[in-house]
Amino acid sequence: MYHKKIPVKNGIFPTVRKEDAHKTSEHDKMRKKDGRYKPAGRRMENRTRKMSLVLLSLAVLWTAAACSRPVGLPRLEKDDVVVAFGDSITYGVGAAPQESYPAVLERLIGRRVVNAGVSGEVTAAGLARLPEVLQREKPALVILCLGGNDFLRRLDRKQAALNLRAMVRLAREKGASVALLAVPALGLSVAPDPLYRDLASDLITPLEEKTLSDILADRSLKADLIHPNAAGYRRLAEAVRDLLKKSGAIE
Repeated sequence: MYHKKIPVKNGIFPTVRKEDAHKTSEHDKMRKKDGRYKPAGRRMENRTRKMSLVLLSLAVLWTAAACSRPVGLPRLEKDDVVVAFGDSITYGVGAAPQESYPAVLERLIGRRVVNAGVSGEVTAAGLARLPEVLQREKPALVILCLGGNDFLRRLDRKQAALNLRAMVRLAREKGASVALLAVPALGLSVAPDPLYRDLASDLITPLEEKTLSDILADRSLKADLIHPNAAGYRRLAEAVRDLLKKSGAIE
């Protein structure tokens, strides 16, 4: 009977009978015919692809979980000062001074909230003004709501984003934490401009993204095309309070 010698690494030479090798070959042919046979290289490729899909799924789940967690802020002490820094929306155009969102927020959170809003201000002017406000008030928290006038005047969005980024860093250098309020780019819709989400993600900053857009989409909450009324400012102040609670700044 014919035997074919097959060398093995450890030096032993087992034998395989010719008819057994023939049977194995026939078995492989049957597996190929019914679709069950896959070469070793292809099986390894499939396993690698499955492992990659598993790792990708885990990465997506981890990212979604991370994004769902609110960004933390230091707890505000009772005597801490909060600065609401912005343009006419912060100033309170469209309502009485005591109905502006900083004034309402002060009553809601039980801390002093300084209204540092200047009507018509663009981000470049805000960046130039911020150091003096930080030096004078020494806030523990700055609520930044700027950019609307840049959009209305069709100034460069990238520069507006750079100015906002610089203001966040400047406030942090002076020991203040920062929360962002997104401003809609008024046009065919009042959707929040995506630059605020990008900034909040990059700088790990709490963001109130949708409330101001929702207010300006509701006629009953507006004094004019671009400013809330008293009810709208209260809605905005309540949203900021909720953001501070989620972020751990207040109870």
